[in-house]
Amino acid sequence: MAVPKMLKLPEVLEEIGMSRAAFYRMRARGDAPRLRKLPNGQIRVRRQDLDAWWETCEQAA
Repeated sequence: MAVPKMLKLPEVLEEIGMSRAAFYRMRARGDAPRLRKLPNGQIRVRRQDLDAWWETCEQAA
């Protein structure tokens, strides 16, 4: 089984073209892709979760 691609938060922010502050405001509203916190405290987003989030954004537009 392949390991899912995990993106660092700066990579996600660059891809969606958003500042960290705006991303966390969106997350507080429940509108952001799912974040995963690793045991070392770093934050990652699975590529699959980000792609699914993009789909919901396109459907809402």
